[in-house]
Amino acid sequence: MNSLTEDLDRIFRSEDRDLLERLARAAQEMTGQYHGNAIALYAPLYISNYCSNRCVYCGFRADAGLKRKRLTLEEVGKECRALSETGIRSCLLLTGESRRQSPPSYIKEAVRIACRYFTDVSLEIYPLDVDEYRELYRAGADGVTIYQETYDRRLYDELHLAGPKKDYDYRFQAPERIAQAGFRHIGMGALLGLADWREDVPRLFSHLRYMEKTYPGVEYSLSFPRIRPVEGDPRQYHEVSDRDMVRIISVARLLFPRSGINLSTRETGAFRDRVIGFGITKMSAGSSTRVGGYAEREEDYDDGQFQVHDTRSLPEIKSMLTSKGYDPVITDWRNIVND
Repeated sequence: MNSLTEDLDRIFRSEDRDLLERLARAAQEMTGQYHGNAIALYAPLYISNYCSNRCVYCGFRADAGLKRKRLTLEEVGKECRALSETGIRSCLLLTGESRRQSPPSYIKEAVRIACRYFTDVSLEIYPLDVDEYRELYRAGADGVTIYQETYDRRLYDELHLAGPKKDYDYRFQAPERIAQAGFRHIGMGALLGLADWREDVPRLFSHLRYMEKTYPGVEYSLSFPRIRPVEGDPRQYHEVSDRDMVRIISVARLLFPRSGINLSTRETGAFRDRVIGFGITKMSAGSSTRVGGYAEREEDYDDGQFQVHDTRSLPEIKSMLTSKGYDPVITDWRNIVND
């Protein structure tokens, strides 16, 4: 393990196909050893797309010309009901990063509603203080996902033109505040391609290693979304190939055998099917990135945060997993009252 850490830069920059194959095989074996054949399934549920930030790479940014919407609490209930009727029992509640439009009090009520329909409710929201996270935990939320986007401070400042998100340190310290608030699960990640992934991924790994040592009672997971072009952003970003993704996922599994690794519908169905065995433990299924997308069921829209590339339904994803020898898991936990 120590030699793997020391050789991380060499591994990420190597063009040796045999090395990649050895990494992938070792990752596959370790995944089976620690996680078996289980793949947990979940779906994102967007309740608001208002945003106070101007992040040049994001379709939700404050100056984007998309249609803004925040669900009423009644609409949150309808959306939860519609998603739960598909068979999903684990959801990730998401908002745009606007404290004014989606204050912690609103998110807390949305969590309480979601807990009526789902046995696992997690959050992907703007960073909060410890006491605010604690209120959401007590309301029933089980986990929080937070992406640093890039660990390159200079580039981070350059890409985040205005808004609360421009504060690098407050965002970087969010996982600690989440752990201090009592959450059982923390998801971490970087948006691959903003910076050179060979530099961002090791920094992400260092961040996770610090969290594991400082807060060992928390369950951690990693996500590796690749940046997708958005309208109005002329920048050229770093390419992250499919082979690069296999390398990243395999090394992540070898370095963090107990951590979950999530693969979202940003990726194509064909790619997701190919890389499951190299370390993936969690996948989204039947996803919509539109506010109200499950209840309204509109097929033609352009106001999601990013385009869904794997549009398969939950039954289709389950069928694919079963055919490959995996066990699609809808619920593998019991409800515990957060206090």
